[in-house]
Amino acid sequence: MINWFAEPLSYPFMQQALIVAMVVGVVCATLSCYLVLKGWSLMGDAISHAVLPGIVIAYLLAIPLAIGAFVSGIFCAVAVGYLKDNSRIKEDTVMGIVFSGMFAFGLVLFAKVQSDQHLMHILFGDLLGITAEEFRQSLWIALTVLLVILIKRKDLLLYCFDPSHARTVGLNNKVLHYGLLVLLALVIISAMQVVGVILVVAMLITPGITGYTLAKRFDRMLLIAIATSLMSAFWGVFLSFHFNVATGPAIILIQACCFLISFAISKLR
Repeated sequence: MINWFAEPLSYPFMQQALIVAMVVGVVCATLSCYLVLKGWSLMGDAISHAVLPGIVIAYLLAIPLAIGAFVSGIFCAVAVGYLKDNSRIKEDTVMGIVFSGMFAFGLVLFAKVQSDQHLMHILFGDLLGITAEEFRQSLWIALTVLLVILIKRKDLLLYCFDPSHARTVGLNNKVLHYGLLVLLALVIISAMQVVGVILVVAMLITPGITGYTLAKRFDRMLLIAIATSLMSAFWGVFLSFHFNVATGPAIILIQACCFLISFAISKLR
């Protein structure tokens, strides 16, 4: 049993993968709780898919892919807000139109670009193959987002739970709204190294909804989400090594199993 755990950790790339998976898992789980409370599950899906055209364009312009992903994600969020405020279309419908259109545009650009393994990694994730620069980038983004959430946790909680009350006590809802969108875009950039832009929405939703199913208080919901995310990252990395499967999907699959178990427990209660 000791060798089962020690063998993967004897490789530097496995140590790096485990660190990134657990740090990104914690920040995704933390933000996930706020997204579930706010009802922004579809917004996470929208931005995670909408970053693809920005990534491809950044690659063509030879600029950092993170910049392209961030600009594309923020453009998606602003476009959704503008269309919702200036039409009779409901927000979920607008998000479906915007993110599917941008994702389709990204796929068209992707198909026109000469095949490049790095872009394939962005699309599907490659935790075991990230470079030292991507490793540092993911960690810095994740830690920065976690610090901001820690500082503004009470304001964000009140805004997500009751925007009208937040406005009454003097909070600037618009700043909190777009601040949460910026944090979401940054977390997606950090997590796309782990599971890719296609599966990143699972890391942003599953831990939070698992905690929401089991807990009635936000602090307990947060602890459950972080615990399940850490456990999924840990076991996903080790199982992917021993069973020779993709690491990102293994992590997501374990998170899905955690949700099913939490749902079963809640029904038994």
